[in-house]
Amino acid sequence: MELLLTSSGLGNDALRDALREMVGKPFGSANVVYVPTASLAEPGDHGWFLADLNRVHGLGWREFDVLELNGLPQRLVLDRLRHADVIYVGGGSHYHLARSITGNDLAAGFLDALRGRVYVGFSAGSMMFSRNLTERSADVIGDTADLRVLGATTVQPPFGLFDWYLKPHLYSPDFPERDDAWADRIVERADFPIYFIDDETAVRVRGDEVDVVSEGRWRFHP
Repeated sequence: MELLLTSSGLGNDALRDALREMVGKPFGSANVVYVPTASLAEPGDHGWFLADLNRVHGLGWREFDVLELNGLPQRLVLDRLRHADVIYVGGGSHYHLARSITGNDLAAGFLDALRGRVYVGFSAGSMMFSRNLTERSADVIGDTADLRVLGATTVQPPFGLFDWYLKPHLYSPDFPERDDAWADRIVERADFPIYFIDDETAVRVRGDEVDVVSEGRWRFHP
């Protein structure tokens, strides 16, 4: 299983080169499926979503598929994931994305589809793998309002592969409150490891190995 968990997509050469190496062949010889589910729960202007969609499409894939996780038969969703070489899961509401995976009983099949494929996460899409993606972490991080807006008070981690939690958009101009003081306050409350990554950074997972690919800044608190 190979994961490239970005804060804001493939916005620099280091991240694109990392993905190219993980795929192991030219993008023009590979299929990608783009999952926009998380974005659908976000209000307001979606220019950021279109920019990311176009950026991924612009890499020049053999086939570029778009797949929504809700409203389709489970078998169809899983077949489309398996048809891809790269599964790209976009940003938005990580709680909506997590609840879409668990609510549609996709977790086991999704994990199985990741074997032999590369997963790329953008923001919310990068946050799916922690076993600490729960209502407890929502309280620690301070985003319970994002859960409640969905009419929910609980969330189950879809995959639960890692104990560490990933929080994107550190130092981002789009999230001006996410500075060192913000991260420090979270660390004081947290009882689990956290990666804070900026929009030029990704956490890369290759089997049992975890490292960071970055042209920017990041913090890890074990």
